[in-house]
Amino acid sequence: MNKSNLIPCFLLAAGRGERMRPLTDDLPKPLLTIKNKSLLAWHLETLNKAGIKQVVINHAWLGQKIELALGNGSQFGLHITYSPEASPLETAGGIRKALPLLNPSDYFLAINGDVFSPNLPIQQLLDQVSSLRSMPNTPLAHLLMVPNPVQHPEGDFYLQDSRVSNEPLDGAEKLTFSGIGLYHRDLFKDLELGTPAKLAPLLREAMAENRVSGEKYTGPWHDVGTPQRLQELNAANE
Repeated sequence: MNKSNLIPCFLLAAGRGERMRPLTDDLPKPLLTIKNKSLLAWHLETLNKAGIKQVVINHAWLGQKIELALGNGSQFGLHITYSPEASPLETAGGIRKALPLLNPSDYFLAINGDVFSPNLPIQQLLDQVSSLRSMPNTPLAHLLMVPNPVQHPEGDFYLQDSRVSNEPLDGAEKLTFSGIGLYHRDLFKDLELGTPAKLAPLLREAMAENRVSGEKYTGPWHDVGTPQRLQELNAANE
């Protein structure tokens, strides 16, 4: 294992989870469980297996419950710090606020707290870090793309070889962004601290400069967006 590729990880857990109500009325969405394990716990166990030790988790809605459930991370063999948000700052705004805690030298990993991907290829992503660093036009993001799920048939971005684009490319496949990616700290440098900001506009800007790479992942991945989907995942033998 290349120790220089052991970057910090940011877990996004600040969403209100409106579509998951009433389950999220008294529990943060990332603490909902599949096979008696919270969505966040699934991620944390996988991060530990990949050798990552430093994790930052943001939270807003019922955030204290997340801190009580996970503590300082020692139960997972990790060191967890928290980035509380008085009101949700969206993905990019949340990352901007947490950057001083993450303190990446360049790249860091970020994972949406409400996706379920039990065999998440974190080691495969970490192996990309060296090549990203060696590219002349430093990529600002490397995205894990997945086949379009039933609830999102139109997809998000185009993938051709390892290039991700917002515009159609010859022979490119339109896929869905998994909510899992590597980001360079410079992607967020122009954001104002404490101001809500979405991630997609930053990615599109970087795509226009050909500074976003990606790869397709066909293993198990689910956006746990509704109580029915949660119920189905718990009933499955995956």
